[in-house]
Amino acid sequence: MRLLVLAGGFGTRLTSAVSDVPKALAPVQGAPFLRLQLEHWLNQGLREFTFLLHHQADQIIHFLKEQQVDLLKDCKLDWVIEPAPLDTGGAIANAVKKLGLERSFLITNADTWLGGGVHELTQSKPPSMAVVNISDVSRYGQVHFDPENYVTAFDEKKAGLSVGWINAGMYFLSADLLKDWDGEPFSLERDFFKVLLKKKGLKVVPLDTDFIDIGIPADYHRFCDWVKSGKVVRL
Repeated sequence: MRLLVLAGGFGTRLTSAVSDVPKALAPVQGAPFLRLQLEHWLNQGLREFTFLLHHQADQIIHFLKEQQVDLLKDCKLDWVIEPAPLDTGGAIANAVKKLGLERSFLITNADTWLGGGVHELTQSKPPSMAVVNISDVSRYGQVHFDPENYVTAFDEKKAGLSVGWINAGMYFLSADLLKDWDGEPFSLERDFFKVLLKKKGLKVVPLDTDFIDIGIPADYHRFCDWVKSGKVVRL
């Protein structure tokens, strides 16, 4: 199973804590965050990775080439560099077109730690998205779904919301859903999923697992403390 990794963002919210490297390479207890991610994905059985890059792509490519010497030596690895920012959906559609993808694949955010989900998503039928239940959804917005796990609504980010299910940043999609892309930027979350919602065509895969998005300094430092406490199993 191929994993497409969204790693082309500018990471502007994290620059006060990490300014010299892309947020995917933010240092965590002596290792780049992405190294921990790769080890975690390998532990879940993945061996084929495509990185979708734009901002500071050269640094991420240099890091990936270093990993091919040991960690990724038995893996298939490639990357696609966007000529201009295409947003999440455009980045994925661009990769599907450039690589001639025809089968289903997983997608994840480089800056979001998810304790599991690979097995569960690949046992579902695409298109599907992982969701996790958290105590305060105000930063992320909320995902509502019916007893059959079809998405029924998305609540936008707003103050005052509390416990609920959120988009966990990992998806299972089929390439044919993106074959008619017009070349314009679009958001997977704000545009593409809302089209699927209208067709009752998007299912959720609820997960009971850890979720940390390091995109803001507070959560980046929380993840660093979490790793220091021994919560992450290293290869």
